[in-house]
Amino acid sequence: MRSDIDEAIVLLKRGGDGALEGAVELLQGAVFAFSMRVCGQQQDAEDTMQEVLVKSLPYLSKFDNSRALATWLYKVAKNRCLMNRRKSTFAPKEELSLEELMPNQEEFERLDGLTSITPEGSAIRGEEGQRLREAIRYLPPHYRIILVLRDMEGFTDEEVGEITGLRQGTIRVRLHRARLFVRRELTKLNEGAKHGITGRLQRNVGAPSGTGRCRKVFAGLSDYLDGELDDFSCEEIETHMNGCEPCKKFLRSLESTIQRCQKSPADCPDRERAAALRKKLFATYSRALATSGK
Repeated sequence: MRSDIDEAIVLLKRGGDGALEGAVELLQGAVFAFSMRVCGQQQDAEDTMQEVLVKSLPYLSKFDNSRALATWLYKVAKNRCLMNRRKSTFAPKEELSLEELMPNQEEFERLDGLTSITPEGSAIRGEEGQRLREAIRYLPPHYRIILVLRDMEGFTDEEVGEITGLRQGTIRVRLHRARLFVRRELTKLNEGAKHGITGRLQRNVGAPSGTGRCRKVFAGLSDYLDGELDDFSCEEIETHMNGCEPCKKFLRSLESTIQRCQKSPADCPDRERAAALRKKLFATYSRALATSGK
């Protein structure tokens, strides 16, 4: 998605006939895809796309690099999504805790059959994508924003901080818990599909498995996978994994979840509706310029 914004900046710098409209078309796609991931509803995503473009059009020529433009665009889109997002009936109201997200022994025993993805056709791939979108929709909004920006839109922690105004420590905590939550929901949704169960399964309320050492390792898994730990801490985790098969399985399960988020295809706006919006947008912008010039 960042490549769209990079390309838009190139067009804006080059100028000439069609450059601005071409840049806006690219930005439409970026904002719509992000908004769909956060809002989960097409109408919300389209409304966000329209509002962001209306606000951005007079200022696009002032941006000279993609990072500044992306930060501004996603900040506006994030605020709009959080303000107008239709709430899920199933969305948890409380903060996510590591204690609750740690699996119990029964889930550990099921991991082997639930984490691999071997799609045999487009229908299966579509089902997997739908389950991922469903799992992400269950996330509380302030966790979902971090997961989407970091793992689906490809921003760095520093860039996520610029967009959200959060400190890196807060971002890392929310990212880890969001990943754990999505991993757990995918496990339940996949298990439900395997056994023909419709609807969302109840969350696991059994006692967490593992020793105190397992719990300590559990808290640092995202930092380990993202290369955020020092050599000593990495060695501690790897030593523990070599002697703890359940934790090793869980790490593979979490890594698989992160990869699924990173590889999840972006939704695209309807081409005809997007073109009609651009036409209306530029007509309004031209009138505003003409009026201000009098």
